[in-house]
Amino acid sequence: MSEKTLVRHCSPTLAGIKTGSLFTAEAADADALRQTLRRYNRTLGAKGVRLLPLRWRNGRALLYVYRPARLTQDLQADGARQLLCRCGYPTEDATRCVVRLMHRVCEGPEFPHEIGLFLGYPPEDVRGFIERDTPCKCVGCWKVYGDAAAAEERFRQYRRCTAAYCRALALGQSVERLTVADRIEKDQQKGRKKR
Repeated sequence: MSEKTLVRHCSPTLAGIKTGSLFTAEAADADALRQTLRRYNRTLGAKGVRLLPLRWRNGRALLYVYRPARLTQDLQADGARQLLCRCGYPTEDATRCVVRLMHRVCEGPEFPHEIGLFLGYPPEDVRGFIERDTPCKCVGCWKVYGDAAAAEERFRQYRRCTAAYCRALALGQSVERLTVADRIEKDQQKGRKKR
């Protein structure tokens, strides 16, 4: 997996403006991909970003790139907790939720609809997609059932970020340098040091 692939699919997550990103990478050599993921986790982990294979299938890996501290916050929102409880997730622990997501992704050929919560989609939009009791208001990175104006602004922000990161990478910036340190992670580390 190249830096170009990572930046093309995950720039908003690397920039710290999105909780998570998901993409498929060639994995004909699973050991080589595991080594690449370990290397990225060593360098990007210090900035609060993790890369995790959710599923391996037919020489391809479904990769989840996310910010654990931000995911913890997202999954504690009332709407997110309610949806996850209904789907059997252990909502008291975001890491255990990710493990449950891995199992759900491997259970069938389709993505579980609650996956949007792990990507930073608003709970009301994820709920709207699952229940489909109202028409969606617009479509971008996801189907929007709630605040269309706010979602469209986020879609524009994600596109601008991706374009800027792709340009910076082409000009020689590394993924490590482009990755913004997670403020939430920093605050949590400061709190642990004070104890």
